Amino acid sequence: MAQVTKKELEMNRNDDKMRLLLSELQRRHNKVKEGGGLKRIEKHKAKGKMTARERIDYLIDNGSEFLEIGAFAGEGMYKEYGGCPSGGVVTGIGYVNDRQCMIVANDATVKAGAWFPITGKKNLRAQEISMENNLPIIYLVDSAGVFLPMQDEIFPDKEHFGRIFRNNAIMSSKGIIQVAAIMGSCVAGGAYLPIMSDEAMIVDKTGSIFLAGSYLVKAAIGEDIDNETLGGATTHCEISGVTDYKAKDDADCLDRIRNIFDKIGAAETAGYDRKAPQEPAHPSKEIYSILPETRDKPYQTRDIIARLVDNSEFEEYKEGYGQTIVCGLARIDGWAVGILANQRQIVKSKKGEMQFGGVIYSDSADKAARFIMNCNQKKIPLVFLQDVTGFMVGSRSEHGGIIKDGAKMVNAMSNSVVPKFTVIMGNSYGAGNYAMCGKAYDPRLIVAWPTANLAVMGGAQAAKVLLQIEVASLKARGEEISEEKKAELLKTITDRYNEQTSPYYAASRLWVDAIIDPAETRKVISMGIEMANKAPIEKPYNVGVLQT
Repeated sequence: MAQVTKKELEMNRNDDKMRLLLSELQRRHNKVKEGGGLKRIEKHKAKGKMTARERIDYLIDNGSEFLEIGAFAGEGMYKEYGGCPSGGVVTGIGYVNDRQCMIVANDATVKAGAWFPITGKKNLRAQEISMENNLPIIYLVDSAGVFLPMQDEIFPDKEHFGRIFRNNAIMSSKGIIQVAAIMGSCVAGGAYLPIMSDEAMIVDKTGSIFLAGSYLVKAAIGEDIDNETLGGATTHCEISGVTDYKAKDDADCLDRIRNIFDKIGAAETAGYDRKAPQEPAHPSKEIYSILPETRDKPYQTRDIIARLVDNSEFEEYKEGYGQTIVCGLARIDGWAVGILANQRQIVKSKKGEMQFGGVIYSDSADKAARFIMNCNQKKIPLVFLQDVTGFMVGSRSEHGGIIKDGAKMVNAMSNSVVPKFTVIMGNSYGAGNYAMCGKAYDPRLIVAWPTANLAVMGGAQAAKVLLQIEVASLKARGEEISEEKKAELLKTITDRYNEQTSPYYAASRLWVDAIIDPAETRKVISMGIEMANKAPIEKPYNVGVLQT
Protein backbone atom coordinates (compact mmCIF):
# COMPACT_ATOMS: atom_id res chain seq x y z
CA MET A 1 0.00 0.00 0.00
CA ALA A 2 1.34 3.42 -0.97
CA GLN A 3 2.25 5.64 1.96
CA VAL A 4 0.10 8.74 2.36
CA THR A 5 2.22 11.89 2.31
CA LYS A 6 1.96 14.79 4.74
CA LYS A 7 0.64 17.00 1.93
CA GLU A 8 -2.06 14.46 1.02
CA LEU A 9 -3.15 14.27 4.67
CA GLU A 10 -3.38 18.04 4.81
CA MET A 11 -5.41 18.15 1.59
CA ASN A 12 -7.76 15.50 2.98
CA ARG A 13 -8.26 17.56 6.15
CA ASN A 14 -8.95 20.65 4.06
CA ASP A 15 -11.48 18.72 1.97
CA ASP A 16 -13.21 17.31 5.07
CA LYS A 17 -13.46 20.76 6.65
CA MET A 18 -14.93 22.32 3.51
CA ARG A 19 -17.48 19.53 3.12
CA LEU A 20 -18.58 20.01 6.74
CA LEU A 21 -19.03 23.72 6.07
CA LEU A 22 -21.03 22.96 2.92
CA SER A 23 -23.21 20.50 4.84
CA GLU A 24 -23.92 23.25 7.37
CA LEU A 25 -24.72 25.65 4.50
CA GLN A 26 -27.22 23.14 3.05
CA ARG A 27 -28.82 22.53 6.45
CA ARG A 28 -29.31 26.24 7.04
CA HIS A 29 -30.68 26.76 3.54
CA ASN A 30 -33.17 23.91 3.96
CA LYS A 31 -34.38 25.56 7.16
CA VAL A 32 -34.77 28.90 5.43
CA LYS A 33 -36.86 27.27 2.70
CA GLU A 34 -39.48 26.39 5.31
CA GLY A 35 -40.34 30.09 5.59
CA GLY A 36 -42.75 30.66 8.44
CA GLY A 37 -42.93 26.94 9.21
CA LEU A 38 -44.78 23.88 7.97
CA LYS A 39 -48.08 24.74 9.71
CA ARG A 40 -48.22 28.16 8.07
CA ILE A 41 -47.32 26.63 4.72
CA GLU A 42 -50.23 24.18 5.05
CA LYS A 43 -52.60 27.04 5.96
CA HIS A 44 -51.33 29.08 3.00
CA LYS A 45 -51.79 26.22 0.51
CA ALA A 46 -55.27 25.46 1.89
CA LYS A 47 -56.32 28.77 0.26
CA GLY A 48 -55.34 27.34 -3.13
CA LYS A 49 -52.10 29.33 -3.21
CA MET A 50 -48.55 28.26 -4.05
CA THR A 51 -45.72 29.23 -1.70
CA ALA A 52 -43.26 31.92 -2.82
CA ARG A 53 -40.65 29.35 -3.82
CA GLU A 54 -43.21 27.18 -5.61
CA ARG A 55 -44.32 30.21 -7.61
CA ILE A 56 -40.72 30.88 -8.66
CA ASP A 57 -40.12 27.22 -9.55
CA TYR A 58 -43.25 27.25 -11.73
CA LEU A 59 -42.38 30.57 -13.36
CA ILE A 60 -38.79 29.92 -14.42
CA ASP A 61 -37.80 27.73 -17.36
CA ASN A 62 -37.60 23.99 -16.65
CA GLY A 63 -34.06 22.93 -15.82
CA SER A 64 -32.77 26.52 -15.76
CA GLU A 65 -30.61 28.09 -13.07
CA PHE A 66 -31.97 30.30 -10.29
CA LEU A 67 -29.43 32.34 -8.34
CA GLU A 68 -31.07 33.24 -5.04
CA ILE A 69 -30.09 36.61 -3.59
CA GLY A 70 -30.27 37.16 0.16
CA ALA A 71 -31.43 33.70 1.22
CA PHE A 72 -30.08 34.29 4.74
CA ALA A 73 -31.35 37.86 5.08
CA GLY A 74 -32.75 38.40 8.57
CA GLU A 75 -31.22 35.23 10.04
CA GLY A 76 -30.83 35.65 13.81
CA MET A 77 -32.63 39.01 13.74
CA TYR A 78 -36.01 40.12 15.18
CA LYS A 79 -36.05 37.28 17.73
CA GLU A 80 -38.54 39.20 19.87
CA TYR A 81 -41.05 38.92 16.99
CA GLY A 82 -40.34 35.27 16.16
CA GLY A 83 -37.77 35.96 13.44
CA CYS A 84 -38.05 36.79 9.76
CA PRO A 85 -36.64 33.97 7.58
CA SER A 86 -35.19 35.27 4.30
CA GLY A 87 -36.54 38.69 5.24
CA GLY A 88 -40.04 37.46 4.35
CA VAL A 89 -39.30 37.71 0.63
CA VAL A 90 -37.55 35.45 -1.89
CA THR A 91 -35.43 37.22 -4.51
CA GLY A 92 -33.12 36.00 -7.24
CA ILE A 93 -32.03 35.90 -10.85
CA GLY A 94 -33.74 33.37 -13.11
CA TYR A 95 -34.82 32.74 -16.70
CA VAL A 96 -38.37 33.17 -17.99
CA ASN A 97 -38.76 32.11 -21.63
CA ASP A 98 -34.98 32.38 -22.01
CA ARG A 99 -35.06 35.96 -20.73
CA GLN A 100 -32.84 36.57 -17.70
CA CYS A 101 -34.72 38.56 -15.07
CA MET A 102 -34.93 39.48 -11.39
CA ILE A 103 -37.79 37.86 -9.47
CA VAL A 104 -39.17 39.20 -6.16
CA ALA A 105 -41.74 37.02 -4.36
CA ASN A 106 -43.26 37.88 -0.98
CA ASP A 107 -43.44 34.94 1.42
CA ALA A 108 -46.86 35.22 3.06
CA THR A 109 -46.01 32.38 5.48
CA VAL A 110 -43.68 34.82 7.28
CA LYS A 111 -45.84 37.31 9.21
CA ALA A 112 -48.29 37.42 6.27
CA GLY A 113 -45.49 38.77 4.08
CA ALA A 114 -45.17 41.92 6.20
CA TRP A 115 -42.21 44.23 5.59
CA PHE A 116 -39.48 44.28 8.25
CA PRO A 117 -36.51 46.66 7.87
CA ILE A 118 -34.45 43.86 6.29
CA THR A 119 -37.34 43.19 3.85
CA GLY A 120 -37.07 46.73 2.58
CA LYS A 121 -33.28 46.48 2.29
CA LYS A 122 -33.58 43.22 0.37
CA ASN A 123 -36.19 44.60 -2.05
CA LEU A 124 -33.99 47.64 -2.67
CA ARG A 125 -31.02 45.38 -3.41
CA ALA A 126 -33.13 43.45 -5.95
CA GLN A 127 -34.13 46.71 -7.63
CA GLU A 128 -30.53 47.92 -7.56
CA ILE A 129 -29.36 44.79 -9.41
CA SER A 130 -32.20 45.27 -11.89
CA MET A 131 -31.34 48.93 -12.50
CA GLU A 132 -27.57 48.40 -12.80
CA ASN A 133 -28.01 45.66 -15.39
CA ASN A 134 -31.19 46.69 -17.27
CA LEU A 135 -32.67 43.45 -15.97
CA PRO A 136 -36.46 42.96 -16.27
CA ILE A 137 -38.07 42.50 -12.85
CA ILE A 138 -41.10 40.45 -11.84
CA TYR A 139 -42.92 41.13 -8.56
CA LEU A 140 -45.06 38.33 -7.12
CA VAL A 141 -46.97 40.30 -4.49
CA ASP A 142 -48.50 38.70 -1.40
CA SER A 143 -47.94 41.04 1.54
CA ALA A 144 -49.76 42.57 4.49
CA GLY A 145 -47.65 45.73 4.20
CA VAL A 146 -45.34 47.33 6.78
CA PHE A 147 -44.75 45.40 10.02
CA LEU A 148 -46.30 48.01 12.31
CA PRO A 149 -44.29 47.33 15.50
CA MET A 150 -41.17 48.40 13.57
CA GLN A 151 -42.71 51.09 11.37
CA ASP A 152 -40.18 53.72 12.49
CA GLU A 153 -37.36 51.59 11.01
CA ILE A 154 -39.04 50.88 7.67
CA PHE A 155 -41.26 53.84 6.80
CA PRO A 156 -39.80 57.37 6.63
CA ASP A 157 -36.11 57.41 5.71
CA LYS A 158 -34.40 57.64 2.33
CA GLU A 159 -33.51 53.94 2.10
CA HIS A 160 -36.83 52.77 3.56
CA PHE A 161 -40.13 51.54 2.08
CA GLY A 162 -40.91 54.63 -0.01
CA ARG A 163 -37.66 54.26 -1.98
CA ILE A 164 -39.20 51.17 -3.61
CA PHE A 165 -41.83 53.26 -5.42
CA ARG A 166 -39.33 55.94 -6.34
CA ASN A 167 -37.28 53.18 -7.97
CA ASN A 168 -40.39 51.90 -9.79
CA ALA A 169 -40.70 55.31 -11.43
CA ILE A 170 -36.98 55.63 -12.26
CA MET A 171 -36.88 52.13 -13.73
CA SER A 172 -39.91 52.86 -15.87
CA SER A 173 -38.26 56.02 -17.22
CA LYS A 174 -35.20 53.95 -18.17
CA GLY A 175 -37.29 51.38 -20.02
CA ILE A 176 -36.58 48.56 -17.55
CA ILE A 177 -39.45 46.07 -17.82
CA GLN A 178 -41.53 45.61 -14.65
CA VAL A 179 -44.38 43.11 -14.43
CA ALA A 180 -46.37 42.59 -11.22
CA ALA A 181 -48.76 39.87 -10.11
CA ILE A 182 -51.07 40.43 -7.13
CA MET A 183 -51.36 36.90 -5.75
CA GLY A 184 -52.55 37.72 -2.25
CA SER A 185 -52.83 40.81 -0.07
CA CYS A 186 -51.50 44.13 -1.33
CA VAL A 187 -52.39 46.95 1.02
CA ALA A 188 -51.75 50.59 1.92
CA GLY A 189 -48.58 52.14 0.43
CA GLY A 190 -47.57 48.72 -0.89
CA ALA A 191 -50.40 48.97 -3.39
CA TYR A 192 -48.34 51.40 -5.43
CA LEU A 193 -45.62 48.85 -6.27
CA PRO A 194 -47.64 46.69 -8.70
CA ILE A 195 -49.55 49.63 -10.14
CA MET A 196 -46.34 51.56 -10.86
CA SER A 197 -45.14 48.54 -12.85
CA ASP A 198 -45.67 48.32 -16.62
CA GLU A 199 -48.36 45.66 -16.33
CA ALA A 200 -50.27 44.25 -13.36
CA MET A 201 -52.37 41.13 -13.05
CA ILE A 202 -54.44 39.85 -10.16
CA VAL A 203 -55.57 36.37 -9.09
CA ASP A 204 -59.34 36.03 -8.69
CA LYS A 205 -60.62 35.47 -5.14
CA THR A 206 -57.14 35.33 -3.50
CA GLY A 207 -55.64 38.61 -4.75
CA SER A 208 -56.73 41.97 -3.36
CA ILE A 209 -55.38 45.49 -3.56
CA PHE A 210 -56.50 48.62 -1.72
CA LEU A 211 -55.14 51.59 0.19
CA ALA A 212 -57.15 50.55 3.26
CA GLY A 213 -58.82 47.24 4.07
CA SER A 214 -62.43 46.76 5.08
CA TYR A 215 -61.77 47.12 8.82
CA LEU A 216 -59.92 50.41 8.40
CA VAL A 217 -62.58 51.70 5.98
CA LYS A 218 -65.23 50.95 8.60
CA ALA A 219 -63.22 52.76 11.26
CA ALA A 220 -62.36 55.73 9.04
CA ILE A 221 -65.62 56.49 7.21
CA GLY A 222 -68.16 54.04 8.65
CA GLU A 223 -68.63 52.13 5.38
CA ASP A 224 -69.49 48.40 5.60
CA ILE A 225 -67.84 46.49 2.76
CA ASP A 226 -65.97 43.19 2.32
CA ASN A 227 -62.40 43.02 0.98
CA GLU A 228 -63.33 41.26 -2.24
CA THR A 229 -65.87 43.94 -3.23
CA LEU A 230 -63.52 46.67 -2.03
CA GLY A 231 -60.43 45.57 -3.96
CA GLY A 232 -60.69 42.11 -5.49
CA ALA A 233 -59.95 40.98 -9.03
CA THR A 234 -63.40 41.72 -10.46
CA THR A 235 -63.42 45.21 -8.95
CA HIS A 236 -60.03 46.19 -10.34
CA CYS A 237 -60.27 44.46 -13.73
CA GLU A 238 -63.86 45.47 -14.56
CA ILE A 239 -64.68 48.59 -12.55
CA SER A 240 -61.60 50.60 -11.51
CA GLY A 241 -59.28 49.49 -14.34
CA VAL A 242 -56.38 49.42 -11.86
CA THR A 243 -55.18 45.97 -13.00
CA ASP A 244 -54.70 44.69 -16.55
CA TYR A 245 -55.36 40.95 -16.37
CA LYS A 246 -57.53 38.69 -14.19
CA ALA A 247 -56.12 35.21 -13.57
CA LYS A 248 -58.19 32.29 -12.30
CA ASP A 249 -55.44 30.90 -10.03
CA ASP A 250 -51.69 31.09 -9.31
CA ALA A 251 -50.72 28.84 -12.23
CA ASP A 252 -52.80 30.84 -14.72
CA CYS A 253 -51.25 34.06 -13.41
CA LEU A 254 -47.70 32.77 -13.79
CA ASP A 255 -48.48 31.41 -17.27
CA ARG A 256 -49.60 34.90 -18.31
CA ILE A 257 -46.27 36.34 -17.14
CA ARG A 258 -44.44 33.72 -19.20
CA ASN A 259 -46.56 34.66 -22.22
CA ILE A 260 -45.62 38.33 -21.82
CA PHE A 261 -41.91 37.49 -21.58
CA ASP A 262 -42.19 35.31 -24.66
CA LYS A 263 -42.84 38.41 -26.75
CA ILE A 264 -40.32 40.93 -25.42
CA GLY A 265 -37.89 42.31 -28.02
CA ALA A 266 -34.13 41.89 -27.81
CA ALA A 267 -32.15 44.42 -25.79
CA GLU A 268 -28.89 46.16 -26.72
CA THR A 269 -25.80 44.53 -25.19
CA ALA A 270 -22.61 45.97 -23.72
CA GLY A 271 -20.52 43.70 -25.95
CA TYR A 272 -18.43 41.83 -23.37
CA ASP A 273 -16.42 39.15 -25.13
CA ARG A 274 -17.53 35.52 -24.93
CA LYS A 275 -16.33 32.39 -26.65
CA ALA A 276 -17.45 28.77 -26.37
CA PRO A 277 -17.14 27.80 -22.66
CA GLN A 278 -14.60 25.19 -21.58
CA GLU A 279 -14.38 23.40 -18.25
CA PRO A 280 -11.25 24.00 -16.16
CA ALA A 281 -8.48 21.46 -16.75
CA HIS A 282 -8.64 20.80 -12.99
CA PRO A 283 -12.12 20.13 -11.46
CA SER A 284 -13.58 23.02 -9.45
CA LYS A 285 -14.27 20.78 -6.47
CA GLU A 286 -10.53 20.37 -5.95
CA ILE A 287 -10.74 23.83 -4.35
CA TYR A 288 -12.05 22.00 -1.27
CA SER A 289 -8.67 20.40 -0.65
CA ILE A 290 -6.59 23.48 -1.54
CA LEU A 291 -8.05 26.11 0.79
CA PRO A 292 -6.44 25.51 4.24
CA GLU A 293 -8.70 24.40 7.09
CA THR A 294 -7.23 27.16 9.28
CA ARG A 295 -6.25 30.76 8.57
CA ASP A 296 -2.66 30.36 9.78
CA LYS A 297 -1.44 28.51 6.69
CA PRO A 298 -0.48 29.81 3.24
CA TYR A 299 -1.76 28.40 -0.03
CA GLN A 300 -1.24 29.14 -3.70
CA THR A 301 -3.97 31.41 -5.10
CA ARG A 302 -3.02 30.41 -8.62
CA ASP A 303 -4.16 26.86 -7.76
CA ILE A 304 -7.62 28.28 -6.95
CA ILE A 305 -7.69 30.28 -10.19
CA ALA A 306 -6.74 27.17 -12.19
CA ARG A 307 -9.93 25.52 -10.92
CA LEU A 308 -12.16 28.47 -11.81
CA VAL A 309 -11.10 29.50 -15.31
CA ASP A 310 -11.68 27.88 -18.69
CA ASN A 311 -9.09 25.21 -19.54
CA SER A 312 -7.16 26.50 -16.47
CA GLU A 313 -5.53 29.10 -18.77
CA PHE A 314 -4.43 32.30 -17.01
CA GLU A 315 -2.43 35.09 -18.62
CA GLU A 316 -0.72 36.62 -15.59
CA TYR A 317 0.06 40.34 -15.48
CA LYS A 318 3.39 41.49 -13.91
CA GLU A 319 3.94 38.02 -12.47
CA GLY A 320 7.18 38.85 -10.65
CA TYR A 321 6.07 42.21 -9.23
CA GLY A 322 3.72 43.04 -6.34
CA GLN A 323 3.26 39.38 -5.54
CA THR A 324 0.64 39.67 -2.79
CA ILE A 325 -1.99 40.44 -5.45
CA VAL A 326 -2.18 38.10 -8.43
CA CYS A 327 -3.60 39.79 -11.56
CA GLY A 328 -4.32 38.36 -14.98
CA LEU A 329 -6.68 37.66 -17.86
CA ALA A 330 -8.74 34.51 -18.32
CA ARG A 331 -12.16 33.25 -19.34
CA ILE A 332 -14.91 32.02 -17.04
CA ASP A 333 -17.63 30.00 -18.79
CA GLY A 334 -16.48 31.63 -22.01
CA TRP A 335 -16.59 35.22 -20.73
CA ALA A 336 -13.36 37.25 -20.83
CA VAL A 337 -12.46 38.47 -17.31
CA GLY A 338 -9.70 40.29 -15.47
CA ILE A 339 -8.94 38.60 -12.15
CA LEU A 340 -7.43 40.19 -9.04
CA ALA A 341 -6.74 37.72 -6.22
CA ASN A 342 -5.00 38.10 -2.88
CA GLN A 343 -2.05 35.80 -2.22
CA ARG A 344 -1.45 34.65 1.36
CA GLN A 345 2.25 34.68 2.14
CA ILE A 346 4.60 34.45 5.10
CA VAL A 347 5.08 37.69 7.05
CA LYS A 348 7.69 38.07 9.80
CA SER A 349 6.89 40.30 12.74
CA LYS A 350 9.54 42.28 14.68
CA LYS A 351 9.42 39.57 17.35
CA GLY A 352 10.38 37.00 14.75
CA GLU A 353 6.95 35.36 14.70
CA MET A 354 5.68 33.90 11.45
CA GLN A 355 2.25 35.06 10.27
CA PHE A 356 0.22 34.35 7.17
CA GLY A 357 -1.96 36.89 5.44
CA GLY A 358 -3.04 38.39 2.14
CA VAL A 359 -1.41 41.72 2.94
CA ILE A 360 -1.43 44.46 0.30
CA TYR A 361 1.95 46.19 -0.15
CA SER A 362 2.67 49.36 -2.14
CA ASP A 363 3.91 47.45 -5.19
CA SER A 364 0.81 45.18 -5.14
CA ALA A 365 -1.54 48.17 -4.95
CA ASP A 366 0.33 49.93 -7.76
CA LYS A 367 0.13 46.82 -9.97
CA ALA A 368 -3.55 46.28 -9.20
CA ALA A 369 -4.44 49.90 -10.02
CA ARG A 370 -2.76 49.71 -13.41
CA PHE A 371 -4.36 46.34 -14.18
CA ILE A 372 -7.81 47.71 -13.32
CA MET A 373 -7.23 50.66 -15.66
CA ASN A 374 -6.12 48.30 -18.45
CA CYS A 375 -9.27 46.18 -18.09
CA ASN A 376 -11.44 49.29 -18.27
CA GLN A 377 -9.56 50.35 -21.41
CA LYS A 378 -10.27 46.96 -23.00
CA LYS A 379 -13.85 46.61 -21.72
CA ILE A 380 -13.11 43.46 -19.68
CA PRO A 381 -15.24 42.71 -16.56
CA LEU A 382 -13.35 42.44 -13.26
CA VAL A 383 -13.43 39.56 -10.76
CA PHE A 384 -12.03 40.13 -7.25
CA LEU A 385 -11.08 37.04 -5.21
CA GLN A 386 -10.72 38.27 -1.64
CA ASP A 387 -8.55 36.77 1.09
CA VAL A 388 -7.09 39.94 2.51
CA THR A 389 -6.03 41.12 5.95
CA GLY A 390 -5.47 44.74 4.89
CA PHE A 391 -2.63 47.01 3.82
CA MET A 392 0.87 46.62 5.25
CA VAL A 393 1.58 48.85 8.25
CA GLY A 394 4.78 50.11 9.89
CA SER A 395 7.35 52.82 9.24
CA ARG A 396 8.81 51.18 6.17
CA SER A 397 5.39 51.01 4.47
CA GLU A 398 4.38 54.52 5.56
CA HIS A 399 7.66 56.01 4.34
CA GLY A 400 7.20 54.15 1.06
CA GLY A 401 3.82 55.80 0.50
CA ILE A 402 1.43 52.92 1.19
CA ILE A 403 -1.46 55.35 1.72
CA LYS A 404 -0.84 56.98 -1.66
CA ASP A 405 -0.59 53.64 -3.48
CA GLY A 406 -3.63 52.27 -1.66
CA ALA A 407 -5.59 55.38 -2.60
CA LYS A 408 -4.54 54.89 -6.23
CA MET A 409 -5.93 51.34 -6.22
CA VAL A 410 -9.17 52.37 -4.50
CA ASN A 411 -9.59 55.25 -6.98
CA ALA A 412 -9.02 53.04 -10.03
CA MET A 413 -11.44 50.40 -8.72
CA SER A 414 -14.12 52.86 -7.56
CA ASN A 415 -14.31 54.59 -10.93
CA SER A 416 -14.44 51.38 -12.99
CA VAL A 417 -17.11 51.44 -15.66
CA VAL A 418 -16.81 47.73 -16.43
CA PRO A 419 -18.86 45.45 -14.14
CA LYS A 420 -17.17 44.15 -10.98
CA PHE A 421 -17.83 40.84 -9.21
CA THR A 422 -16.49 39.99 -5.76
CA VAL A 423 -15.94 36.56 -4.20
CA ILE A 424 -14.88 36.48 -0.54
CA MET A 425 -12.90 33.25 -0.21
CA GLY A 426 -11.33 33.83 3.22
CA ASN A 427 -10.49 36.96 5.17
CA SER A 428 -11.97 40.32 4.25
CA TYR A 429 -10.54 42.76 6.75
CA GLY A 430 -10.34 46.53 7.05
CA ALA A 431 -9.28 48.63 4.10
CA GLY A 432 -8.45 45.41 2.26
CA ASN A 433 -12.20 44.80 1.96
CA TYR A 434 -12.56 48.23 0.39
CA ALA A 435 -9.64 48.01 -2.06
CA MET A 436 -10.74 44.55 -3.23
CA CYS A 437 -14.24 45.83 -4.09
CA GLY A 438 -16.29 45.26 -0.95
CA LYS A 439 -20.03 45.95 -0.82
CA ALA A 440 -19.52 49.72 -0.53
CA TYR A 441 -17.91 49.81 -3.99
CA ASP A 442 -20.86 48.57 -6.04
CA PRO A 443 -19.94 45.09 -7.22
CA ARG A 444 -22.72 43.82 -9.49
CA LEU A 445 -22.71 40.70 -7.27
CA ILE A 446 -20.80 39.97 -4.07
CA VAL A 447 -20.79 36.41 -2.74
CA ALA A 448 -18.97 34.55 0.01
CA TRP A 449 -17.69 31.03 0.44
CA PRO A 450 -18.50 29.32 3.77
CA THR A 451 -14.86 30.03 4.73
CA ALA A 452 -15.32 33.82 4.55
CA ASN A 453 -14.76 36.26 7.43
CA LEU A 454 -15.69 39.96 7.28
CA ALA A 455 -14.42 42.38 9.91
CA VAL A 456 -12.35 45.49 10.61
CA MET A 457 -9.56 43.15 11.74
CA GLY A 458 -9.01 39.49 12.63
CA GLY A 459 -10.73 38.05 15.68
CA ALA A 460 -7.58 37.37 17.70
CA GLN A 461 -6.16 40.89 17.20
CA ALA A 462 -9.50 42.60 17.76
CA ALA A 463 -10.24 40.61 20.93
CA LYS A 464 -6.86 41.60 22.42
CA VAL A 465 -7.53 45.27 21.66
CA LEU A 466 -11.02 45.10 23.14
CA LEU A 467 -9.66 43.26 26.19
CA GLN A 468 -7.08 46.01 26.79
CA ILE A 469 -9.86 48.62 26.65
CA GLU A 470 -12.04 46.62 29.05
CA VAL A 471 -9.18 46.03 31.53
CA ALA A 472 -8.24 49.73 31.44
CA SER A 473 -11.88 50.65 32.10
CA LEU A 474 -12.03 48.33 35.12
CA LYS A 475 -8.75 49.68 36.52
CA ALA A 476 -10.03 53.25 36.11
CA ARG A 477 -12.90 52.27 38.43
CA GLY A 478 -10.43 50.87 40.93
CA GLU A 479 -11.13 47.24 40.11
CA GLU A 480 -8.33 44.70 39.82
CA ILE A 481 -8.68 41.77 37.39
CA SER A 482 -7.03 38.38 37.86
CA GLU A 483 -5.30 36.49 35.07
CA GLU A 484 -8.07 33.88 35.28
CA LYS A 485 -10.77 36.52 34.93
CA LYS A 486 -8.81 38.13 32.11
CA ALA A 487 -8.69 34.82 30.21
CA GLU A 488 -12.44 34.35 30.73
CA LEU A 489 -13.13 37.87 29.51
CA LEU A 490 -10.91 37.31 26.46
CA LYS A 491 -12.86 34.18 25.53
CA THR A 492 -16.20 36.00 25.88
CA ILE A 493 -14.99 38.87 23.69
CA THR A 494 -13.44 36.51 21.11
CA ASP A 495 -16.60 34.39 20.82
CA ARG A 496 -18.79 37.46 20.37
CA TYR A 497 -16.44 39.00 17.80
CA ASN A 498 -16.08 35.75 15.85
CA GLU A 499 -19.86 35.41 15.64
CA GLN A 500 -20.04 38.86 14.08
CA THR A 501 -17.38 38.01 11.49
CA SER A 502 -19.06 34.83 10.17
CA PRO A 503 -20.40 34.78 6.59
CA TYR A 504 -23.92 34.11 7.97
CA TYR A 505 -23.82 37.29 10.05
CA ALA A 506 -22.82 39.17 6.88
CA ALA A 507 -25.47 37.44 4.77
CA SER A 508 -28.24 38.11 7.30
CA ARG A 509 -27.54 41.85 6.91
CA LEU A 510 -27.08 41.66 3.11
CA TRP A 511 -23.41 42.62 3.24
CA VAL A 512 -23.08 39.76 0.75
CA ASP A 513 -25.70 38.62 -1.78
CA ALA A 514 -25.23 34.91 -1.14
CA ILE A 515 -23.10 32.23 0.48
CA ILE A 516 -22.14 29.74 -2.19
CA ASP A 517 -20.36 26.43 -2.71
CA PRO A 518 -16.91 27.30 -4.17
CA ALA A 519 -17.69 24.86 -7.00
CA GLU A 520 -20.62 27.13 -7.99
CA THR A 521 -18.38 30.21 -8.43
CA ARG A 522 -18.08 29.83 -12.21
CA LYS A 523 -21.86 29.68 -12.59
CA VAL A 524 -22.43 32.75 -10.40
CA ILE A 525 -19.85 34.87 -12.25
CA SER A 526 -21.14 33.73 -15.64
CA MET A 527 -24.75 34.60 -14.75
CA GLY A 528 -23.50 37.93 -13.41
CA ILE A 529 -21.65 38.89 -16.58
CA GLU A 530 -24.60 37.73 -18.69
CA MET A 531 -26.87 40.17 -16.85
CA ALA A 532 -24.25 42.95 -16.86
CA ASN A 533 -23.98 42.55 -20.64
CA LYS A 534 -27.54 43.93 -20.90
CA ALA A 535 -26.38 47.35 -19.65
CA PRO A 536 -24.12 49.16 -22.14
CA ILE A 537 -21.43 51.38 -20.63
CA GLU A 538 -22.75 54.94 -20.52
CA LYS A 539 -19.65 56.96 -19.60
CA PRO A 540 -15.91 56.93 -20.35
CA TYR A 541 -13.44 55.64 -17.76
CA ASN A 542 -11.98 58.55 -15.78
CA VAL A 543 -10.13 58.27 -12.47
CA GLY A 544 -10.05 62.01 -11.80
CA VAL A 545 -7.09 63.25 -9.72
CA LEU A 546 -4.77 60.27 -9.21
CA GLN A 547 -1.68 60.42 -6.98
CA THR A 548 1.22 58.82 -8.87
